[in-house]
Amino acid sequence: MKRAFLFPGQGAQSLGMGKDIYEKYEEARKVYEKASEISKMDIKKICFEGPEEVLNKTENTQIAILVTSLAILKILEKYEIEAKYAAGLSLGEYTALIYAKILDFEDGINLIKKRGKYMGTLLPKEEYKMAAVIGLESKKIEEICKEISKLGKFIVPANYNYSNQTAISGESSAIEEASLKLKEAGAKKVITLKTSGPFHTTKLIEAKKAYEKELENINFEVGEVKVIKNIDGSIYKKEDNIKEILANHIISPVRFDKTIRLMKEEQIEEYVEIGPRKNSYRIYKKRKSRSKNI
Repeated sequence: MKRAFLFPGQGAQSLGMGKDIYEKYEEARKVYEKASEISKMDIKKICFEGPEEVLNKTENTQIAILVTSLAILKILEKYEIEAKYAAGLSLGEYTALIYAKILDFEDGINLIKKRGKYMGTLLPKEEYKMAAVIGLESKKIEEICKEISKLGKFIVPANYNYSNQTAISGESSAIEEASLKLKEAGAKKVITLKTSGPFHTTKLIEAKKAYEKELENINFEVGEVKVIKNIDGSIYKKEDNIKEILANHIISPVRFDKTIRLMKEEQIEEYVEIGPRKNSYRIYKKRKSRSKNI
């Protein structure tokens, strides 16, 4: 059976995430403890106790979601549940890379600590927001963003999640204006996201430059598990410049719509969505879904 693991990105966090599996499984405890030792952060406390404003800081959120997802993976490994394909939304791509052993666990923890720090602190001074647009095709969203941009405001599509959901990023006033126009154009919902900056846009160029230095001494080794890139929806190859791809990832739109399209072309039969939620993973098969606690 062709199975794919899917990993969430920033915004999937919730206070108390991972506590149930930490208490139940030694494998999960070891992941939290090892990650905390490497990062010199009390990740367990951030995930389980917060408070919420601490968990929602980008420098904490990214590593908290990564570690929780990796802990769940260890439990799936215990039950011999594995996949030959992996993909993640933004931050989730790192979970996929670690799962595929393209990226070493320790290097991955250190990278995400730095990535979260730079994306959370090396931000423009202006106030920015992100919002998810549901129920409107991406071409129309692009048109409205361009229309508002012509007035001198910064706003762009940042995450192409799938054909019916796109996240936009921009100045707060531009997001507010776009919300009205998008609803008038037929969007079912426009939801402000729990993020702290204009992620996946050129406004994070300073974060990208700082992160490039962190990537310099990291080794990547493409193996058997196929990981799909956010940046263009293709599978990582041995000849890819992964350091350049991951640096550009910070300022480039997430093309998860292309990732979904490729998985369909690859005829994936089962999708396992893994992340920090009450039901730790969900299995999608033949248009039916079922959630499981582990």
